[in-house]
Amino acid sequence: MTYLATRVTEMAPSETLAMSQKSKDLAAKGFNVINLAVGEPDFHTPDFIKNAGKQGIDENYTLYPPVPGYLDLREAICLKLKRDNGVDYKPNQIIVSNGAKHSIMNVILALVNPGDEVVMPTPCWVSYPEMVQLVGGIPVSIFSGIEQDFKVTAAQIDAAITPKTKLLMLNSPSNPTGSVYSHEELKAIADVVAKHPHVYVMSDEIYELISFEKKHECFAQFPEIKDRVIIVNGVAKGWAMTGWRIGYLAANAEIADACNKIQGQMTSACSSIAQRATIAAMLQDPKECEGLKEMVKTFKNRRDLVLEKLRQIPGVKTNTPTGAFYIFADVSAYFGKSFENYHIKTGADMANYLLDTAHIALVGGDAFGNKNCIRISYATSEDKLIDACERLKKALEKLN
Repeated sequence: MTYLATRVTEMAPSETLAMSQKSKDLAAKGFNVINLAVGEPDFHTPDFIKNAGKQGIDENYTLYPPVPGYLDLREAICLKLKRDNGVDYKPNQIIVSNGAKHSIMNVILALVNPGDEVVMPTPCWVSYPEMVQLVGGIPVSIFSGIEQDFKVTAAQIDAAITPKTKLLMLNSPSNPTGSVYSHEELKAIADVVAKHPHVYVMSDEIYELISFEKKHECFAQFPEIKDRVIIVNGVAKGWAMTGWRIGYLAANAEIADACNKIQGQMTSACSSIAQRATIAAMLQDPKECEGLKEMVKTFKNRRDLVLEKLRQIPGVKTNTPTGAFYIFADVSAYFGKSFENYHIKTGADMANYLLDTAHIALVGGDAFGNKNCIRISYATSEDKLIDACERLKKALEKLN
C-alpha cells in the first residue's frame, strides 16, 4: 500500500523530459545520440542580457525581491506588451514567476475548482492536462489533425463549451505543432468567448518571438474579452534564456492578486539576478535586435531543411509549421509494422524504436494528444539534423 498522495500516483511524468533523460543516459554509455526531444534553443543568451545580470550582481541585488517581481521589471513588461502587442497593462496586473510553466500553474490554481472543465485544443503541450487534473479540473480536448494544420476552429471551441467550462487554454505559436493562429482565426475564437461570460482564456504566448511568416497576434488585443484573458509569456524561448527561469503573466487585477497570493505561499519571488537580466530583454525592441533576427532566420532555415528531408521519406506526412521550432510529423502509415522485437502501433512506439535502434531522441505524439505523430525539435545544428533524417529514413526502411 503506497503512502503517496493520489495526486502524485495518478500524474503522468513529463514525456518530453523523460525522453531527453533517456537520450542523455544512452549518450553517457557512449552512444552517439542526436537529441531532437528537447524544447530548448541551442543559442546562448545575448550578451546585453548577460551583462545586465552581471550588473545586478555588482549592484547587490541579492536580497529577497517582491513576490510579484521588481517594480521596474513589471513596468518594463508593461512597456513590452504595449510596444509589441498593442495591449495596456499596469504593473499591478503583472506577476513574474519561475518560468512560464510556473505562471500557467498559478493561473490554474487561481481559477479552476474541482469539477470545472478546461478546454484545450489538442495536440497540446504535455503539461496542460496534468496541471488541470492536479487541481481536480477536467481536461476537455478538442482534436485537430494535420489536415486542419493542427488548429481548431471557433465552431469546435463553441461546441465544447458547457456551463461547467471555466478556462480555455490557447497556445500560439504551438508546442508541439509549430502552428500559428492568424488574426482572423483568433478573432473568431474571441467572438465565441464573448458569448460565454463564464469562460476565461489562458493564452500561452511563450514562442511569440519565433514566428516565420506572420506577425504574432496577442489574444488580449480584443477589447470585448480582454478582462477575461490571461497572457502567459517569458524569456526562455525567444531570448534563449531557458536556464534563467523567468516567466510572467498579465491579467486583470483580481486574478493577478490571486496569483500573487498563491506565489507568496508556495515559492515567493524568483531569482533577483535573473529579473535584472530580464529587464534588458523586455526593454529591447525585437524588431531592432539583429541577434534575434538571425536566430529566427536560422530556425526557419532548419525547418525548411528538415521538411525537405522528411518529405522524401515515403509514408511520413508533414504540414508547414510557421512558428516555434517543432515539426509534428504523422507516421501512422508505419503502424502495424515491425522490426525484430519492436512493434509499431503508436507515435510513442515509434519514438522508442528510433531511440533504441537509430539513436534519435524525439517524443511520441501520444504525450501531446495525437498518437499518430512524433514531435521533432529542430533546435540543433544542420549537420545533426541531416544525420538524424538519414538515420530516420534507414530505420523506417527496416519496418515491414
